[in-house]
Amino acid sequence: MTLQVVSAPQDVAALTAAERAELAALLDEINRRSRTRLLSTMFPDAGPLRRELYPKHLAFFEAGATHDERVFMAGNRVGKTVGAGTEHTYHLTGRYPAWWVGKRFDLPVRMLVSGDTHETTRDILQLKMLGGTTDKPDNIGTGLIPGDLIVGIVPRPHVKGAIERATVRHISGGESEIWLRSYEQGRAIFQGFELDIFWPDEECPEEVYEEGMVRLLTVRGISTLTFTPLKGLTRLVQSIQTRAHVGGVGVPSITQCGWDDVPHLDESAKATLLSKLMPYQRDARTRGVPALGAGAIYPVPESDIVEDDFRIPDHWPRCYALDVGWNRTACIWGAWDRENDVVHLYSEHYRGQAEPALHVEAIQARGKWIMGVIDPASRGRSQDDGEQLLRIYTERGLRLTPADNAREAGIYEVWQRMSSGRLKVAKSLSNWLSEYRIYRRDEKGAIVKEHDHLMDATRYLVMSGLALARCEPERDRPRRERNWKTS
Repeated sequence: MTLQVVSAPQDVAALTAAERAELAALLDEINRRSRTRLLSTMFPDAGPLRRELYPKHLAFFEAGATHDERVFMAGNRVGKTVGAGTEHTYHLTGRYPAWWVGKRFDLPVRMLVSGDTHETTRDILQLKMLGGTTDKPDNIGTGLIPGDLIVGIVPRPHVKGAIERATVRHISGGESEIWLRSYEQGRAIFQGFELDIFWPDEECPEEVYEEGMVRLLTVRGISTLTFTPLKGLTRLVQSIQTRAHVGGVGVPSITQCGWDDVPHLDESAKATLLSKLMPYQRDARTRGVPALGAGAIYPVPESDIVEDDFRIPDHWPRCYALDVGWNRTACIWGAWDRENDVVHLYSEHYRGQAEPALHVEAIQARGKWIMGVIDPASRGRSQDDGEQLLRIYTERGLRLTPADNAREAGIYEVWQRMSSGRLKVAKSLSNWLSEYRIYRRDEKGAIVKEHDHLMDATRYLVMSGLALARCEPERDRPRRERNWKTS
């Protein structure tokens, strides 16, 4: 029988009993299929929630092609779990969309997904991926994994409605496995088996994360940590950020995503959500920036100091500060709004293992007329062949003066400016912000002296550089407008 489109009740009335039964069955099937096709609605080509409007999610996906370890550090309500769940459904089924540019698996995979507790794993991850619970089996298959590809489930003992393992049909003809466990089990969640994918959703204990990474080694699997950094600069967060910051082979890729990076939260929704947040958690919940912990040297939210890049007015004097070394040489530029006594950090240079001539070229490109201050230790520090760096840099044309290196006094001056709104940082200064997030004291109150080159340079600039700040001479100004951004 060919079913005609039914547009009015009288048309249904004209059907025979057999035709009405067939119609009802077809409508049930349409409803069932729509409920089990959630995946097809994710990251579409067109519409108000089209794929291109989620650049951070796409960057996270793409990083999988080159990084075995990825971190999606995001605010609440931005879709971090749904985004990662979408990717992992592609891996479990082997059915990748045409636009996919991330990691691919050709064969079935074994994946472990884990949350804080058995209950949160069931109520968040299990529902997102499978759609239902063992006590409501009719809903299983309404999550991201299409229902017709779920070929088996194993309940978790002693946790009502929880699923421990599901088997998923892979396009190759084999079957993938998704295991659901919680951090409550500690290292025992792995039970000795090897993994292709480890997905901890929300921050896990450091030992669990380390064990998960070990379980991936044999098959060179992937790890995707998705979380909102409410616990601040924990040891795990510090370790991940430090390794990513240093660079090299096998380092993690970190993607940060906030409310302004997604289209599904309008301004009204954001205002409502923001009003319900504790001030110290706002950066973590809205921008994916770790909440400030007791060890943070500058307990000032990023949102209070970060500003959009803009054209620096010609009448604002400028200066720079330089911290030198072979492993890392860092330079920060500031423009001083004297009328309001606000220092705007607007450009940075950050490079390791390069000869002084390369650093000089980069510094002079921002303006040969700008005067700077330098780490005073450079007067006695060797970089490669024992020569004094201050002399090396001045002989190559930099206009440098040794900075005041009173560390605690400098930190206090910088903090005073930050907390009073008199120091702002261009949001394009990614290296400066990376250091800021891990700039901390240890358990004994000592400053952790690693990955702090731009933080040191900022102290030099505030303590000594402003006294040398000057405007570009009129005769040297090009007629074209300048836009002093990071380069």
